[in-house]
Amino acid sequence: MTKYILVSGGVVSGIGKGVIASSTGLLLKTAGLKVTAIKIDPYMNIDAGTMRPSEHGEVYVLNDGGEVDLDLGNYERYLDVTLSRDNNITTGKVYRDVIEKERRGDYLGKTVQIVPHLTNAIQEWIERVSKIPADETGTEPDVCIVELGGTVGDIESAPFVEAMRQFQFRVGHENFALIHVSLVPDMHGEQKTKPTQTTVHALRGLGLLPDLIACRLTVSKPLETATKEKISMFCHVHPDQVIGVHDLASVYHVPLLLQSQGIVKYLRKRLNLDSVNISPAMLERGQSIENRWKQMTTGQERFFETVSIALVGKYTDFKDSYMSVVKSLEHSALRCQRRLIIHWVESENLQPEMQEQEPAKYHDAWRLVVGADGILVPGGFGSRGIEGMILAIKWAREQKKPFLGICLGFQCAVIEWCRNVLGLQGSSSTNILLYIGANSAEFVPDSPSSPSVVVFMPEISKTHMGGTMRLGLRPTVFSEGTESWSKVRALYAGAGKIWERHRHRYEISPPHVEQIEASGLPFIGKDEKGERMQCLELLDHPYFVGLQAHPEFCTRPLNPSPPFLGFVAAACGPSVLQAQMEAQRKTFKPPHPEHAMVSEALLRNEGEPLPTETPQANGVANGSA
Repeated sequence: MTKYILVSGGVVSGIGKGVIASSTGLLLKTAGLKVTAIKIDPYMNIDAGTMRPSEHGEVYVLNDGGEVDLDLGNYERYLDVTLSRDNNITTGKVYRDVIEKERRGDYLGKTVQIVPHLTNAIQEWIERVSKIPADETGTEPDVCIVELGGTVGDIESAPFVEAMRQFQFRVGHENFALIHVSLVPDMHGEQKTKPTQTTVHALRGLGLLPDLIACRLTVSKPLETATKEKISMFCHVHPDQVIGVHDLASVYHVPLLLQSQGIVKYLRKRLNLDSVNISPAMLERGQSIENRWKQMTTGQERFFETVSIALVGKYTDFKDSYMSVVKSLEHSALRCQRRLIIHWVESENLQPEMQEQEPAKYHDAWRLVVGADGILVPGGFGSRGIEGMILAIKWAREQKKPFLGICLGFQCAVIEWCRNVLGLQGSSSTNILLYIGANSAEFVPDSPSSPSVVVFMPEISKTHMGGTMRLGLRPTVFSEGTESWSKVRALYAGAGKIWERHRHRYEISPPHVEQIEASGLPFIGKDEKGERMQCLELLDHPYFVGLQAHPEFCTRPLNPSPPFLGFVAAACGPSVLQAQMEAQRKTFKPPHPEHAMVSEALLRNEGEPLPTETPQANGVANGSA
């Protein structure tokens, strides 16, 4: 029987349930258990794909093309698992499931209600998905972590809370445990327990009794003994069941903090985990994970040298918009044994008009770009701030500063090259188009004076935004001859074909590719048919790389994303980059299971539609480049 651990939250959202859920799962993996995770988001959207990054955070993309909540990124990174779109449950998905059953007549004429039909659908969904293999063993997980989004008492969460109340009896007492995460504010040095008391009382009134209360403190001061005893008394739990989670130097220390307070010992007894048959190989794997994790976190505290990265984006006011990008940089800095410093640069502030409108912001932004060890332009959508991104890329290219462009950043690198290199060549030749006004069809209409070197992909829907982009795990094939000089290929251990996740609806214009490459900008990675440009790299540059894919979605703390690792290493210096390329050739292992790395051509020949080929009418949305 699968063991289930529900993680709920109280008082405020964004309290850290995802990190605590992921850390708990990691600790259970170190005990030799196989762990998977499910995130419940009580919003009406079918998925996160149509939601604004500045409001909801990044849209995380899975191998199967699922656009999901960013917490699934935490699960995949901490647990080193591969999840599916069904691991993210939304109100919209469940209601659609129930309504489709009703339309088919599955309920045999009964009146369809929230209880029992919707709550049953939620329970059945959780049970079904919890059985899906998620790691390299290919076998059913032992434990499923279920995180309930939002806070206790939210109207939209009510059906899910009721479903989980029923679920605890459905699976049995020793197969269900509840961790409730609550805020303990520190007011003038005094830790206040009333918010936690209130939210636990509300939870108990709904029929769910917490087994562990994780008290989140937003200061670096640990939970005091008196505070723990007070929460224990008024929330009807033993003091050992009250855990403090204060601010730490790094979120990677959270698993060790939870371990030090006996969470594994408690869950082992509460869920009778000793009854689970764990092979010696799994125990050895768990011990290896624990040792490597401790080595990583303890080593981080001893780093004295720094590496600074200018992240030139358009959602810098809400840093969760770039969650996976930041994690990729962190993982890479850990591998390079450097302390990471990120300079958040709003791309609009780099544009010339800002020099007159807000000169302080303009000069501050350029000071950060010029002073950084490396420049990164991540994904995004829309025309705002694009000219600032292009100027930052131009500076990185001309000044030989390490550069990494992701999705939109890749496209902007091509536009910059066409304007400032190919355009100048074209001005003196009638055989080459005049590219000085080169742009993307996403930003301006195509015209002779402004040719679109980035175009809308022909198969993408122009009427439906949800789930219609080029999504999910896709192959990139490196060009012949690149193995002798390509830095990014060396970081993938010299592989001829690599796999990364995509999320875009625009691509490099095929008619312009030959002229662009002839001018000195090689597209070293393309799709299997050689029609879509997916990776560029300059030869005579310390590190100038762009990818149409989003490699940040596949980074792991103990297995950093290769393009990000190379970028950070290059920002540390040529010798560090060379050392990492040599190490990667020996140790790099793709984070994807073998069965996921299937060619697009094979899928099409078998008549199986790719995820993006079934448009879903779920509203007009924002979309990544």
